[in-house]
Amino acid sequence: MYARFLILVVLACSLGVAQTKEAELLAQDPIIEQRLIVISEEMRCLVCQNESLAGSRADLALDLRREIRDLIRQGKTDAEIRTFMVDRYGDFILYRPPVRTTTWLLWLGPFILLAFAVFALFRFFRLRNRQQKQVAATNIDVERLSALLKEPKK
Repeated sequence: MYARFLILVVLACSLGVAQTKEAELLAQDPIIEQRLIVISEEMRCLVCQNESLAGSRADLALDLRREIRDLIRQGKTDAEIRTFMVDRYGDFILYRPPVRTTTWLLWLGPFILLAFAVFALFRFFRLRNRQQKQVAATNIDVERLSALLKEPKK
């Protein structure tokens, strides 16, 4: 019984090892590789979305890095490579998209939300203070309270 379980565990572990990927070979030229890292650090992985293109191990990220490496070999400048990637995948690929009419909400959205939150908080405290001031005891209320306090406890 234990021998079968042990065989299954070894088999399962070996399947996981068999599916791992080989490390991607770096370019022959370290200058190309350095430019690739600098450019790809500024771009978002389209699969992971919270990881840079340089750090991602997704298949699409590997393909995009290969594409950038080819563009570097073709003699394209960093700006031309960024323009090529934005034209192909949109502003979303950049971690810092340019300020345009289409991205105003993206850039100004957090400040608008902060201003709205401050306004809502100010209004909440102001209304709460008004309500507390309006709660004034009348003579009848005072008489009821004094009668309740004078009643003997049972």
